[in-house]
Amino acid sequence: MSVKQPSASPSRLGHIRSLVARFALVLLVGASFALMLLGKADILLVERFRTTATDAVAPAIDMMSRPASSVAEMVDNVRELIGIREENRRLRQENERLLRWQTTARQLETQGESLKSLLNFVPEPQSSFVSARVVADTGGSFAQSLLVTAGEQDTVEKGQAVMSGEGLVGRISEAGRRSARVLLITDINSRIPVMVGNAGQRAILAGDNSDRPRLLFLKALQSIVPGDRVVTSGDAGAFPPGLPVGVVTAVNDSDVKIEPYFQRDRLSYVRIIDFGLSGILSDIAPPTSKADSKR
Repeated sequence: MSVKQPSASPSRLGHIRSLVARFALVLLVGASFALMLLGKADILLVERFRTTATDAVAPAIDMMSRPASSVAEMVDNVRELIGIREENRRLRQENERLLRWQTTARQLETQGESLKSLLNFVPEPQSSFVSARVVADTGGSFAQSLLVTAGEQDTVEKGQAVMSGEGLVGRISEAGRRSARVLLITDINSRIPVMVGNAGQRAILAGDNSDRPRLLFLKALQSIVPGDRVVTSGDAGAFPPGLPVGVVTAVNDSDVKIEPYFQRDRLSYVRIIDFGLSGILSDIAPPTSKADSKR
């Protein structure tokens, strides 16, 4: 019985593959060197070859990129549709809310006109304002004020209200020719007549050089709860009524803390408003007593 000898061709092919793998790097370096020599020898030929290869490959690349671009465009369209749907939903809700406010405003306008006619109402003077940039913050342990780039040449005067986009910031305490100093409502020298909550309970907002001023002279402390809005009352002609000041954040047995609407570290620009009022907050500051200091 004869035994069949294995074929020698597979072993020869494996030997050839190992040689190719061993000298592949050398072959690639040699081919690159040859192409470089060819490019130096005949630049026009190489450029023509590159152009021809690019023209031949470009349609294939274009065909391969079209599905990807179509998918990307489809994804962008879907995202845009989702965004438009969400925006439409938000706008519809806002439109409904604005329509309700419009109805309320028209009712109040009609009621106001009727009351004016009954009381022979004298309208308040027109207000005007200038915008100014905050260039310095002199806040510290003993004083809290800002320096702004508007002064007497811009019709800025002592006692005028200073507001941000959120609410009342303070008042002008000093006015120079081209600059002015703003006394913040958190300063220890600041006293502002305010109303608290829906009931409009009268109080005095007193700064204490902290970020949370407190309310003084409240008659019904138990009716104040966190979240109540605080607005100016207009007493003593210091500010017109209704200017937003802040919200109640903490109510203790003898102390009510307020969080102002503005954030001092984010104040870049403010509005200095002239409401045509002659009252100055310093004139209405209540006398400090031992009882007040204990509160």
